[in-house]
Order: sequence, then C-alpha cells, then structure tokens
Amino acid sequence: MSFARVRALVVVGVLAVAAVVFVVVTLFRDTQRGSTNGSDCPAGAPLADIRLPNDPAVVKIKVYNGTSKADLAEQVTNEFANRRFVVEKPGKSKTKVDGVAEIRYGPDTVGKAQLLRAYFLAQSTMVYNAKRKGDVIDIIIGDKFQALATTTEVNQSLGAEGEPTLPPGACRKPVTETTEPETE
Repeated sequence: MSFARVRALVVVGVLAVAAVVFVVVTLFRDTQRGSTNGSDCPAGAPLADIRLPNDPAVVKIKVYNGTSKADLAEQVTNEFANRRFVVEKPGKSKTKVDGVAEIRYGPDTVGKAQLLRAYFLAQSTMVYNAKRKGDVIDIIIGDKFQALATTTEVNQSLGAEGEPTLPPGACRKPVTETTEPETE
C-alpha cells in the first residue's frame, strides 16, 4: 500500500471519529430536549398552538367593520369564504381602526392568526389575549384596508414572516392527535 493511500485512510478515519464525537456531544448538550411539549411550563401559563394550518378550512374568523364604509365587513367576509375559511356573520366594531386591520386572537389560534396576517401582507396589528378562549379569530378592518393579498403574496408573506413565535408568558401546546387539524 502506498504512502498516499495510507495517508488518505488516516484522514478519512480522523474525520469519521470527529463526526461521531460531534454528534454525541450535540445530542448530550441539546438545550431544547424536553421543552417542546410544555413540560417546563409554569403552572397556569396558557398553552399556545403555534402550528400554521395547511388548510384554511380549519380557520374560523369573524370580520368586523372598523370604518365608516358601508358593507366592508360583508365584502371581506365573502372574500375569506371564497378562500375556504370558515366565516361567521360579519359585525360592526365599536372601535375604529386607523391601520389596515387588527387581528385579535388567543392561545388556541396563534398559528392561525399568523396565517391571517399574511392576507394583509403583515401590515395588520396583532392583538394577543392570553385569557381568550375558543377557536374564532376576530378581524377588525381598518380605514387603510384596500384588498386581501393574492395567493402568491400570501405565500411570500408567510415565507418572510417565518415560523410563528410563542406569545409572552405562553408555552407550546403539545401536539396530540386531538389537536391536529383535520384535512381531507
């Protein structure tokens, strides 16, 4: 066996040993181990579902008109219904919104709220309430609203926003079979 071949085998052997050591050290020093299922969650902290839904049909919304324009909430509700969202009867908001929209949500709908934010190209105000229960997200349309984003714009906005983050004081909700969104 030539010297070059021996040297190559030694280099490959050293790299293989280094890779094994690196993997073992990484596994034992993993700081995220056990924290993904809410096991480190303090008592009384809300469990937030931060998963982005695959299908808009699992997102329930109620649209409110926060402007002086007539029938705006009805128009936006119809647009969301055409995009396969589950919509409730629109309403009139007592508060006026100066921006594009205000999205109000709770711990059960964190990921779903981020999906809705993409339909306003991340120009909406997100209002999180840790005590809010249920799976309905309220959207108050503001004076600066013009139109919902196209499918391409929504996908680009979701890519730019990245994964949903945990709200302050909340813990990640464990993924179980009962919390998986139903898809057909």
